Amino acid sequence: MCLNLWINSLFACFCFLSSFFFRVSVVKCSDSSIVSTFDLPKTALLELSPLNNVLVTWQPYKTKDCPQGEANLQIWQLHSGQLMKALYQKKVESWCPCWSDDETICVRSVNNELHFYENNDLNTIANKLHMQKVSDFALSPGAQPCKVAVYVPGSKGAPAFVRLYQYPSLGGTSAALANKSFFKADKVCMQWNKKASAVLVTASTEVDKTGASYYGEQTLHYLGANGETALVQLAKNGPIYDVAWSPNSSEFCVVYGFMPAKATIFNLKCDPVFDFGTGPRNASYYSPQGHILVLAGFGNLRGQMEVWDVKKYKQVSKPQAPDSTHFSWCPDGEHVVTATCSPRLRVSNGYKIWHYTGSVLHKWEVAANSELWEVQWQPFPEGTFPERPIKYQAAPSDLGSTQAPPTQAYRPPALRHLPATASSKLHEEELPQNMRPGVPGEKSKSALKNQKKREAKKAARQETRSEPSSEHAHSRPPATDSQSEPSSGKCLHDWFECLKEQQASGKVLQKNQLDKIQKEEQLLKELEELQI
Repeated sequence: MCLNLWINSLFACFCFLSSFFFRVSVVKCSDSSIVSTFDLPKTALLELSPLNNVLVTWQPYKTKDCPQGEANLQIWQLHSGQLMKALYQKKVESWCPCWSDDETICVRSVNNELHFYENNDLNTIANKLHMQKVSDFALSPGAQPCKVAVYVPGSKGAPAFVRLYQYPSLGGTSAALANKSFFKADKVCMQWNKKASAVLVTASTEVDKTGASYYGEQTLHYLGANGETALVQLAKNGPIYDVAWSPNSSEFCVVYGFMPAKATIFNLKCDPVFDFGTGPRNASYYSPQGHILVLAGFGNLRGQMEVWDVKKYKQVSKPQAPDSTHFSWCPDGEHVVTATCSPRLRVSNGYKIWHYTGSVLHKWEVAANSELWEVQWQPFPEGTFPERPIKYQAAPSDLGSTQAPPTQAYRPPALRHLPATASSKLHEEELPQNMRPGVPGEKSKSALKNQKKREAKKAARQETRSEPSSEHAHSRPPATDSQSEPSSGKCLHDWFECLKEQQASGKVLQKNQLDKIQKEEQLLKELEELQI
C-alpha cells in the first residue's frame, strides 16, 4: 500500500522554501544531499523539466535595482548548476517553456511564434511555427511523434481557431492535422488525452452578453488527430466547471450547468454514454487506472464526493470532506488525499488519506501558527500498480467514515408544518440515468432528442420521395389501396389535406403547391365534371 506523501515533484518545494533565504537549493529527497545551489534572491517561480534535467526560474522583469529590465527567465542544467540560457520574459502568463515527456523537444512562445528546440540545445532554434497572434499552445503527452495544439484568438469579426500539428510538419493550414474555428472565446483551455489522439478545448468568455451567467460563457470543442472535429452538445445551460479525460483515452467526463450541476460521460464521437444526473459538484477525477470516477463539490460547496464504478456505473460511496482545497489520487488507484491548504484557507490546515470506499485511514493537522501549502503523492512509473477489483464494503479504519448525510430542500417557516410536496423543492433534481423510473439503462434526454431528430429527418425524406408531383396532381392523383378502390376525387382531396397539414406544421411549401391549395375547389370541380 502506497501511503507516502511527497511535497511537489522531486525538488521544487525545497527550492521554494530556500528562496526565502536569498538562494535556491536543490535537495535530493532520498538522502537530503544538496544537488545544486543558486544565488537567486528574487526568484518567484520555479519549474522542473519532466526528467529533472533542467530547472527553470523566473523573477520579476523590472525591480528597484534594475528598472530598465533584465533577463529574468533563466534555464539551468540541474545537476551541474550551469546556466544554459537567460531570456527576457515580461509576462507571467506562459512564462515557462514546455517539454515533451522524453525531453527531446522543448517549446517556447515568443511574440507571434513558437520556437522549438531539440535535445535541450537552447542555443539553436530547430524549428518555428509562425502564426498571427498565437496566444496559447499545448504539447501532447507520451512518446514521439510529438503533436502541438495552437490557439489563435479571433479579431475584427474573424473567429478564433485551434489547429493541431505534428512535429516537425508545421507549415500552415495544409499541414494541420485538424482545424476548429469558433466564436465567443476570450481564452481557451486545451487538454490532450493520454494517447495524444484528441484534444478538448474549453472556450470561455469573460462576460455573458445575455446576462444569464456570472461566470461568462463556456463551450466545449473536440479535435481529433484524424481530422474530426465537433462541438460537444451539453444538456443543461450554464458554466462548464470541469472536463476530465479517462486514462483509457476513449471517453471524457464533463461537469456543467447551473447548480445543481450535471455530469455526463461522452465517447470520442461526442455522444453521451452515461448521465449521472444533477448534484452539488464542480470537479471530476478519474483514478490512474481509469476504473473509478470521483465527482466532487469543493470550494464554495460542502465537499461532497461521489465515488463511481465507471464499468458498471454503480455508486461505491458518498463521503464528505468539507473545506477541502486539494484532491488527488494515489498512483495505486485505491486511495485519495484531500487537503486544506494556504493561501486558499489559512485555518484548519491539514490533510486526510481516504480509501475510495469512504473510510478515513489517516488524518494530520498542522501545528498552531503554521500553514500547509501543498501536498502531492510520491510519483511512480506508469504500470507499477495494476487495476484491482472494486470493493463496495467500507475498508476497516479506526477513524471511521464520513458519509454525506441526506439533504433536504430549504422550506420557509410558513410551510414547515405542511407535508412536503414536489413543488416545494428549490431545484429540480435528476437521478443518475440507471436509477430513474422506467427501463434500466434507458437513454439520456439528449440521446433521445437526437434520436427523435434523426427519425424526423428520415420520415421527411421518405415523405418527399412518396409525395406526388404537384404539376400533375390534377391529372394523376396519388395511388391508393386497390382493395378499398377509392375514387380519384377522394385521392386528390386527401392530397390537398396533406399539403394543408404540412403548411400548418410550419413546413415551407413550393410556390406551385401554394397555388394548387388556392385553386382546390376549382380543381376538384373540374375533376368531377371530367368523371361525369
